[in-house]
Amino acid sequence: MALLARVADRILWGARYVERAEDSARIIRSYGDLLVDLPARLASGWEPLLALTGNHQHGLGGEHDIVEYLVADPDNPGSIRSTVAHARENLRTTREVVPREGWYALNSLWQYVESEAERAVGRRTRDRFLGRVIEESRRLDGVLESTMTRSDPFWMWRLGRLIERADMTTRVVGVRAATLLELQRRGTGAIEQYPEVQWMGALRSVSALQMYQRAVSGPIEGPDVVRFLLFHEQFPRSVRACLDEIRALLGHLPEPDSVLGHLGAVDSVLMSCDLVTDDGAALDAAMDRVQAAIAELNDAIASRYLSIDPEAIISSPGARGCDGSASRARDGDMTA
Repeated sequence: MALLARVADRILWGARYVERAEDSARIIRSYGDLLVDLPARLASGWEPLLALTGNHQHGLGGEHDIVEYLVADPDNPGSIRSTVAHARENLRTTREVVPREGWYALNSLWQYVESEAERAVGRRTRDRFLGRVIEESRRLDGVLESTMTRSDPFWMWRLGRLIERADMTTRVVGVRAATLLELQRRGTGAIEQYPEVQWMGALRSVSALQMYQRAVSGPIEGPDVVRFLLFHEQFPRSVRACLDEIRALLGHLPEPDSVLGHLGAVDSVLMSCDLVTDDGAALDAAMDRVQAAIAELNDAIASRYLSIDPEAIISSPGARGCDGSASRARDGDMTA
């Protein structure tokens, strides 16, 4: 069955927004846990979270202001509150192709976030709120995984999730891991006295700690953590695993050759990072290049499949595909 490109656009961006909310909740929660684990004299402030989540807001001071901005601020398009609202609005207009149970799950998440986001700024209720956002996002994915026909709407949902997931993993590597490597090289900060605690925090940012320990024997060391998050093919949040699944998904869509070319470019940039897994400054620069390549991949997908032409369609191989210019998120751009 043909899928209007504008519907595909909303599904993909709805998926990106849900993934952004889930990943932000995980990063904020793990960062708070890290600060609790470290001695107060060595714990840094909350400012690194702004860069880690892709925000560059200046003038925010202290834990309360930063957490409020990242969790509850409706004027911040990258806050959990905003991204969940944008995801709901995108899927609200595509309910004819999304299982009803999936819409109910997302609407339930939106209702919870709207009612609890302001209270979640405080320490006493924050962890419960962030955990609920993660759980509800996973529940939504599970509902769609188990009830949605394997057709174009499902492929678009998975593509959106994977593009955003790969981008967020590169942020954890490019900001947090690169900073830890650089501090370790200089022999300064808490990383010098508590290296495993710091690297465990980085792994928890993407729910990777237990799987890393199963895959890598011995102590938790920076270069091994970086290689696991970038290249481990069996860990679903590694950049390598995301790109491999994106390639498989594109095989279900019509005439993907132009998009596959951009995916190959991301592959090439990613493989070049293998030489800098122990150099913080070089790793940071390498992750910037990977993120730029992922952004170009997203643009290629938009140009090929997400035309805003109301008559454009995505259809089964052999039928007419969609043409037109790249489209943008209908409810505000995702911050890159």
